[in-house]
This record gives sequence, C-alpha cells and structure tokens, in this order.
Amino acid sequence: MSDSVSTQFITQWDKTLRLAAQQKESRLRKTVTDRGQVLGSSFTITNLASVEMQENITRHGDTLWDDIDHTARNVVMRDFYKALPVDRADVAKMIVNPATGGQYMDTLIAARNRKIDDIIYSAALDPIIAQNGVTTYTLPAGQLIAAGGTAFTKAKIIQAKTILRANEADENDGEELFMLYDSTAMASIMSDTQLTSADFMATQMLQTGKISGHWMGFEWIPYERIRNVAGTKTTVAYAKSGIHFGWGFEEGRVSIRNDKKDSWQVSYAASYGAGRQDEKKVVSISFI
Repeated sequence: MSDSVSTQFITQWDKTLRLAAQQKESRLRKTVTDRGQVLGSSFTITNLASVEMQENITRHGDTLWDDIDHTARNVVMRDFYKALPVDRADVAKMIVNPATGGQYMDTLIAARNRKIDDIIYSAALDPIIAQNGVTTYTLPAGQLIAAGGTAFTKAKIIQAKTILRANEADENDGEELFMLYDSTAMASIMSDTQLTSADFMATQMLQTGKISGHWMGFEWIPYERIRNVAGTKTTVAYAKSGIHFGWGFEEGRVSIRNDKKDSWQVSYAASYGAGRQDEKKVVSISFI
C-alpha cells in the first residue's frame, strides 16, 4: 500500500503561547510590611527602644529621666530591568505575536514577582546598615537554628516559635507569623513520624499533600528559592512587622525599536528595596 497519503497530513499549530512551569505570583509580598511607593534612593526604618517603669518612692521628688534609644536603618532601593525582542520579520512568520499578545509581558511580570520575593527573603537574613552608615545589624546567634546534621523537623519548628514567643514577637503581641518552606522541607515534614498523626489530620495535610494555612502558630508559605550552601538549606520564620518592603517605580512597555530595524521590544523596569526592622522578629532555620 502506498504511504504517499501521509505527505498530505497537516499539523495544527497552537494559537497561544503558554508559560512554562514557574512561580508566577509573589508569595512573600503579602507577608511583610508594605511601605508603599518610595520617593528617593532609599528609605529608613526607625525604631524606638523599650523602657521599664520605676517605682516612685519619693513624694514631690525630682523628676528622673532616662534617655530612650532611637535607631534608624537604611534600605537602599535597587533597580531592575529586562527586555525581550521580537524581530519585525519574524512576526509575519508566527501565528501569535508574543509582543502584542501579552505572553512576553506575562513572563516579565512573573520574573518581577519572583525578584520581589528574593529581595524580601534576603532582607530577612542579610545584614542591614544603620542610617549612620557605620553600625551593622545582623541576626544574633540566639535567632539562628543550626542544621545540626538534621532535616526540617518538628523540634526546629517548635524552637522557632519558642524564640519568637520569648521575644514577645508572636500573635500574643498582635503579630502575624510566617514560615517559608520548600519541597525538601515539605518532604521532611510529611515523613516525620511525630507529625503524621493528629497534627496533620487536624489540618488535612495528608489528604491534600500540601502545607497550607495556619499550623503550629505560622502561616506556611511555599518558596523554592531558599539558599542552599553545600547541601545545607536555610529558611526563615518571621513576624510581618519584622520586614519592610518598598517600591520606587514599576513600568512595563511594548514599543518598536527604530534602532533595531523596527523590532518589537517588550520591557519591564522597576525599583525595589526591603530591610529587616528588628532581629528579634526573625528566626533563621537551617536543615539538610
């Protein structure tokens, strides 16, 4: 039988460009204090120290003053830009023009959202410089939970909650607490025999296969881009007021580049910054 009929077969081309698997929305922006639009190259986070009352044992005595500490931290705004080209001659050869169809802009917005999360995550762990340009604030040893050669365990979750409670940085002081986790941490939790009974069943984690909602005092946020140094990963638990985020400008454009043979260009530019407000409101958790 002749197979020449196969030469008449056609291929129906997709009329839509679909984004590959990736994180598309910002998951961390809602978990921090949003300072809104920032006018300038940086913004400050100013703190006022706590004081304690003293007993008054002298009637009509002299007024006793205690100076209260004022501190200011400086968050530098960082600029970001990305452009994607489409050759003018290519457009006529495609069913879909990704420049005008929105697919390229969707890709750039997804990249922007991931960058925002990266900035917030880094702000939780990295040093922050004071407004005076001299003092540096880093997470102290008491806020660090070492890997200790172990996975992400119930004991570490409890330790993080205990640290925040001892610092008066939990829900009892009006805070919202968040815990970031990746697929490795999820696998460790799902396979932990201490957690695969009442704790999981109460929130239906075994049935859904995900960690979601409030559990053990935290709202759990999936984030796959936590640091991995030689097999040791570091995630973070924090109070919402403990990290501040600001944006300077955001602008997406679809234009024709006359200097590039009238090619289409889709671009996105933005300015962002984030900083830690108080070390006592952030806990670093390392695991393997």
